[in-house]
Formats: sequence, structure tokens, C-alpha cells
Amino acid sequence: MITLQERVHSAPKPDHWQLDKLHQVFRVRRGHKNDGMKEKNLLSLSYGRIIQKDIETVGGLLPENFEGYQIVEPGHIVLRLTDLQNDKRSLRQGLVTQRGIITSAYDAVEVLRDNDPRFWFYSLLALDLAKHYYSLGGGVRQSVKFADFPNDWVYRPDLATQRQIADFLDRETARIDLLIEKKQRLVALLVGKKETVRDTAVCKGLSNTADTKDSGVDWFGDVPAHWTVCRFNRLIASKVDYRGRTPEKVDEGVFLVTARNIRDGKIDYERSQEYTTAEDWDKLSARGKPRIGDVIFTTEAPLGQIAQVDRTDVAFAQRIMKFRANSALVSNDFLAQFMMSASFQRSLQLYASGSTAAGIKSERLAHLFGLVPPKKEQAEIVQFVRSEIDRLDALEAPIHASIDRLKEYRSALITAAVTGQIDVTTYAKSGTPDAQLDAIQEEMGT
Repeated sequence: MITLQERVHSAPKPDHWQLDKLHQVFRVRRGHKNDGMKEKNLLSLSYGRIIQKDIETVGGLLPENFEGYQIVEPGHIVLRLTDLQNDKRSLRQGLVTQRGIITSAYDAVEVLRDNDPRFWFYSLLALDLAKHYYSLGGGVRQSVKFADFPNDWVYRPDLATQRQIADFLDRETARIDLLIEKKQRLVALLVGKKETVRDTAVCKGLSNTADTKDSGVDWFGDVPAHWTVCRFNRLIASKVDYRGRTPEKVDEGVFLVTARNIRDGKIDYERSQEYTTAEDWDKLSARGKPRIGDVIFTTEAPLGQIAQVDRTDVAFAQRIMKFRANSALVSNDFLAQFMMSASFQRSLQLYASGSTAAGIKSERLAHLFGLVPPKKEQAEIVQFVRSEIDRLDALEAPIHASIDRLKEYRSALITAAVTGQIDVTTYAKSGTPDAQLDAIQEEMGT
């Protein structure tokens, strides 16, 4: 027989580890609904952790809506095995550390006697990191339940060994996570610097000595005196709103750019890969096909992400608008940089609506304002911003590479430990974890 660990991780069974069926280790919890609102500690699964949320501020939900939630206890493991097709990056399970309630759409499992829940949390995490769950989903929404695969064979160590492995991973992953957190703070500083560079350039100009005037718009404040302040819609020559138009999804065809693909001023074609038919796209684009440089804008989930069209053999999904600048006033390049500015983004939030996800309707754009520098100055601003962003991106890239390497090492360490491919006691004493972390730091120069 082939165990789950052998099939997914190609990891042979260690000597003295015993064979069991998955259902002999885990039990899916049934019932335990929050009838009568007897529990109000609202929990949520976020990035592989179970976190608390304020029950009074959750998207307009009333307390009685939480009666259908399930009550979970410390030591339970929560798994989100729904909508596998939409998100292949998130971590899909978390270990419960406090009594509370969580949506019944998730599976809550408990380990049976003579098992450490921390060890089995890490074991399930190793499956997730190997993207095993995505091989199981079926149907349009590609969802599974934990109960769908209870008969898989697994190998497991005795309780004492489970605890040793869990203690080791608690300690080592905490060290790695601390390093990652420090690097993420550096990234946040660079992101903030980029935001300041862009906002200052497109809303204040490049000269520190230019005369200024009150823009009359709260979120702009003073602007160069020779700039024009106008309604945002005047900056737009044409607009196509794809909201509410759901193209047919197919396995192959025209690449469908969704809101998930638009991030940080670019279209990320790897982040999500969906397709529609050429015929459907022809119908949807009847009002005008994209041109290189057109500005695309996400109207919700998330709101306000901006990019410019860099290829025309693609389609656009709902929750996206496409703008072409009024060339008599601004260039597409300046329009894109202006819309990415912190000041414009704040104005979007003022006119956004929606209880669970902020969004903006096309007609509300009429409430927004734009800035119009002279054309020569626009070009200088765009060149300056792009140059500075490129410089800061170059500083950011090795930090991201270092974070990725740390995450890879963390994943490999978890998998090796829970499958018995390393003896955690001798591994820790050997100094190998310290050497590995030092090597990553030195390799990445961070």
C-alpha cells in the first residue's frame, strides 16, 4: 500500500512509525452549532492562522447570523477546502488556540487519542504546501470535504515523537517567521517610499520653488499655481465598463484578465489564468477594443488597482473599467500614474460603497477630481516616477527573493520533520538550522 505521505511527498515510511487510516487519526466534527448565540468569540482563517475578529464590525452581519456558525475548541484544526479554483496561494488550514465560532462552510476536525494536534496541523500544512488539495477538487467550484478522503493510509509516529516534532517546528518556524516579518517591514518601508514619490510628483510637481494655489479639493490641498484642477471625467476620452458582464469561461481561448491579475501597476499574467471564447470577447468589446497604453482600473475586490494595457490579444472580465485619456489634457501614462497616487486612491474610498467589499460605480466617478499639468511637465513627471519606482524596485527585489527562500526552507523543514525524513533532536543539535538561515542571508545579500 502507498501512504498519503509517500504519494504526495515521495517520503518513505520511517522505521517504527505505524500505519493507520486517516479516519483513525482525525474525526470531522458534526453539529456544535452556535444555537442561541451562546458563543460570541468570532474567529477567522487568515494566512494559515486562526485569528479573532470583532463580531460587531463584520460587514453588516447581525448577531443572529452567527447562530449557524460552528463552535470550535483549542486543538481543533479548521480547513477551508472550498473554491479551490480561485485561489492557489492561500494556506487552507489553521490550528485553533481558543474557543470561538467560525463559519460552518469550513471543516473542523479533531485528532483522536494518542495524537498531538500540533503535529497533525503541521502534517496537513505540508499537504497544503505541496498543493495536494488542488488535485482533489471537482465540479465548477472545485470544492471538497475532508470526509471525502478518510480512507487514505498514513504513517504516524508515537505520541512522544509527535510532541518532539511539534516542539521543534514551533521553535524553528517561529524563528523563520520572525526573519520574514523583519524583511516584510523593510518591504513596507520601500512601498511607502514609492507611494510618497508618486503622490508628491503627480500632485505637487517636481519643483520645490513653484508658486502654489489652493486646489479647492481636500485630498489634493495646495497644487502648483499653473496646473488646472478639473472634474476627473474630463480626463477621460472613452470609458468601457465591464461590470456585470460575465464572459463564458473555457479551458483555452482568449486570456481573460480579471481583477486578480491587476496588481501594483502591472498585469500579472501568472497570478490567475482564465480564458474566454473569441466570439464572447468580440461581443463584450463591441464598444471598443483595447489599445496599448489604455488604463485599466478595478472597480472592486480589490478597488482601485491600476495597470496599462500591454497586449491587445486579451479580454477583460467584470469588475474592470478601461479608460483612454483625453489627449488634449493628459496622456495615458500620466493618467495611470495619477490614478495610482495615494491622493486619488483616498478619494476613491470616499465614494466607494459596499458592506463586505468596497466598490465604486461608474457614475460616482463624476464626483472625483483630476489635475492637469502642462504636457511637457507630465512627461517629466512620468519619467521621474518610473525611474524612482524602478530604483526602489531594484532594492526591493532581493528582499522578496530572500523572503521566498525563507518560505521555501520553512516548507521543506516542515515536510521533512512530519514525514520523519530528519531526526529533529539530532538535527537541532547539529546547528544545521542556524547554518541554513545564515546561508540564505548570505546568498541573498540581505
